[in-house]
Amino acid sequence: MSTPERLIESTQELLWERGYVGTSPKAIQQRAAAGQGSMYHHFKGKPDLALAAIRRSADERQALAEEQFSGAGTAVERVAAYLRRERDVLRGCPIGRLTQDPEVVADPTLRQPVADTFEHLTRRLTAVLTEGQALGQLDSELDPADTAATVVAVLQGGYVLARAADSVEPFRRATEGAIALLAARELR
Repeated sequence: MSTPERLIESTQELLWERGYVGTSPKAIQQRAAAGQGSMYHHFKGKPDLALAAIRRSADERQALAEEQFSGAGTAVERVAAYLRRERDVLRGCPIGRLTQDPEVVADPTLRQPVADTFEHLTRRLTAVLTEGQALGQLDSELDPADTAATVVAVLQGGYVLARAADSVEPFRRATEGAIALLAARELR
């Protein structure tokens, strides 16, 4: 792995573990086994490297979601596959956790890929649900955009509840509840 790749990957992990404030350039360099000169040769500084890492995390999360959204099955089955896919729940969402970091939220450049990820996720869920309606799988009274926003909120809230309880059970219950609510709107 090249030095820039090691730096980005190390920053991704540290941001997930510690947040932006808790991720020092020294910690990044140590995790990446890269020197200070090497880090500043490839990146302007911590904000530039953090932006590259946040964008990479965002792209990875979007690609993972796309696997379920573009897969086989009804709209509800695809949303259920997305909600049930394997996650490291107790670590939280690597993107969602950044919304709790005051420096990320205060910096429009760092915040943008986070906001873009949630917008993309909501848009894709809306498209899946709209397609389900068009195919006669879902009740026409269902509002796809509002429902997509709810699914995203349930997912992110599930992470928070799981971390607070130090148990994956609240996450599982929240996502299974969302799936049950969607299934109740399926046309049979």
